[in-house]
Amino acid sequence: MKGANVRHKGYYDPSECQISDFTALIDQSPDPAQVQHAAAVEKNIPIYDMHALRPALDDPEPRRRLMAEWAAVLNTGPGVLVLKSAYSDTNILDEATSIYQAIIAREKREAGGGGDHFAASGANDRIWNSLQKLCEASPEVFLTYFANTAIAAVCEAWLGPNYQMTAQINLVHPGGAAQQVHRDYHLGFQSAQVSAAYPAHVHDISPILTLQGGIAHCDMPLDSGPTKLLPFSQAYRPGYAAWRRDDFRAVFDDRHVQLTLAKGDALFFSPALFHAAGANSSTNIHRMVNLLQVSSAFGRAMETIDRHKICKLLFPHALRVKREGRHTDAELSAAIAAAAEGYSFPTNLDRDPPKGGLAPETQAAFFMRALAENLTPESFSAHLDHMKAKRLA
Repeated sequence: MKGANVRHKGYYDPSECQISDFTALIDQSPDPAQVQHAAAVEKNIPIYDMHALRPALDDPEPRRRLMAEWAAVLNTGPGVLVLKSAYSDTNILDEATSIYQAIIAREKREAGGGGDHFAASGANDRIWNSLQKLCEASPEVFLTYFANTAIAAVCEAWLGPNYQMTAQINLVHPGGAAQQVHRDYHLGFQSAQVSAAYPAHVHDISPILTLQGGIAHCDMPLDSGPTKLLPFSQAYRPGYAAWRRDDFRAVFDDRHVQLTLAKGDALFFSPALFHAAGANSSTNIHRMVNLLQVSSAFGRAMETIDRHKICKLLFPHALRVKREGRHTDAELSAAIAAAAEGYSFPTNLDRDPPKGGLAPETQAAFFMRALAENLTPESFSAHLDHMKAKRLA
């Protein structure tokens, strides 16, 4: 497989990523035999007409064949697909749009709006946790909005049943800036240093744990800045190590494609696909997309653990043994890894937003920092409470 030459150490090293391996992958075109249900292939992206295919979703065997095709497209194929007319009736999108616009206006009054991932400052608005906020505003609209068998089928195709849905509204006004090219959650939201600490096989696993999607709430011609996509780039296994490199970014800038979307269309792609939201160069299009971040049911532990309580109990003892020199920093780090939450998500992105595309400080990282800074147990406990409060929905 491409990228195997950088796995000999068990880890991906950005300096060893080969641009020739990458370009060999993105030079491919879809095999027509693998996209038999597609109505068309545009710019190497299969387009599925849900007006024609929706009845198949009511029959278990045709549904499974279609889902198997979608999974292959996302895995070893182009890594991206479009569901044309995912919403046959777009009136529900208009109702949801009105609610989202009201939420944006309220949040801007109250807090000045939220942060964003991988985006330069510009004319855009973001609603974190648009899933819950839509339901709180109108359970009836929420029910109709998500009573969509096409979206359910593509989520199940990649993740299997019992997936977990989250969503965020992105509204880019005329003049809104483009994002930087990136890969997405999980490893794409970590710093280069943190990402490099995960072994190569975890880089392989990360993309199959989530699915990225976007529901177009308006018509999106090219000048409105639809998502820039690089088909087949998800198949480059060391891509989480490579995407920050200037030469890989240059290839993306030169080779990416964009598709026009109509209101009611939905775009889905592997989180490992190199992609970036485009700049809105139009004069009158307010580009609204509901970004779906869908997760596997399996990304959870068997037991519920009160790590907040464990950390409070543990810190005074850890502080004492550090002062006494009874454990090395490596030994303390090992104990903290067993006790504390070492991952930033899930969190409340309104109160705990990403900065520059990076994840908030973890409980484990704070624990280590508190030891290094010789915080008092009282200060440690107070800040831990503050971190916990920020994460609550």
